[in-house]
Amino acid sequence: MAHVLGVIGGSGLYAMEDLTDVEEIEVDTPWGAPSDALIRGRLDGREIVFLPRHGRGHVLLPTEVPYRANLWAMRKLGVRWVLSISAVGSLREAVEPGHLVVVDQFVDRTRGRPSTFFGGGCVAHVQLGDPICGTLRGMLLEAARGAVDTTIHDGGTYVCMEGPQFSTRAESELYRGWGADVIGMTNVPECKLAREAEISYATLALSTDYDCWHTGHDEVSVEAVVATVKANVAAAQRVIRALLPQVAAYGGPVPKAQQALAGAIMTAPDRISAEARARLGLLIDPHVG
Repeated sequence: MAHVLGVIGGSGLYAMEDLTDVEEIEVDTPWGAPSDALIRGRLDGREIVFLPRHGRGHVLLPTEVPYRANLWAMRKLGVRWVLSISAVGSLREAVEPGHLVVVDQFVDRTRGRPSTFFGGGCVAHVQLGDPICGTLRGMLLEAARGAVDTTIHDGGTYVCMEGPQFSTRAESELYRGWGADVIGMTNVPECKLAREAEISYATLALSTDYDCWHTGHDEVSVEAVVATVKANVAAAQRVIRALLPQVAAYGGPVPKAQQALAGAIMTAPDRISAEARARLGLLIDPHVG
């Protein structure tokens, strides 16, 4: 069976190049509308689903992104593999602007963002020790190394801040002291919701600047970010193209991320309300009947 890759495009990536058989799909979800219409098409003959995280034209703040609707819509269209393309600031000298980071961990510094599909009559606790799907991350790393000449960092911790303002210098130094490698504003709660939706999730982080900690460089600005993002997005498009056939042809064991709800639903089946079953059926029906 061919597997479908979903791509959530961050700052600068609002469309996919060279798609054929393009279809725009409006998806209704229990959590409202996604950031934009989902774009389903074919790239080199293989199906792909694309969604601009901030909407076309970049109209949504990181806090305003409807993360639950976005991941639900992907799952509703049958997507079980999602690649996040995300612009980030670097917290390490070695991660220079223009480098790519295939991250493996997150630190959540957001405030008040809805971060679960559950509640309201059905409780689940998924494992998140490894928030990135190792299977997809391995394929992503291989694809990136074969597709671009840019420096690619294998692993890294992504601090997700609330925004929309960039960090203070004290915050930036604090996160460096924690051992974090990059900082962004969007991958949490996205990674948490992907796990609850039993979607394999991985992030290709595009380093755009040195945040504000590096005294030898100017503080981060929108102008500097946009300039670097344009070059990074071209590299990201090549990586996506290289990753797509690997995902489509995957024939190995079902990744743990795609079985995350097995044993995670705490509520007794006979205690799940009809309303909760209707709202969460897409996710829970395979596990509770």
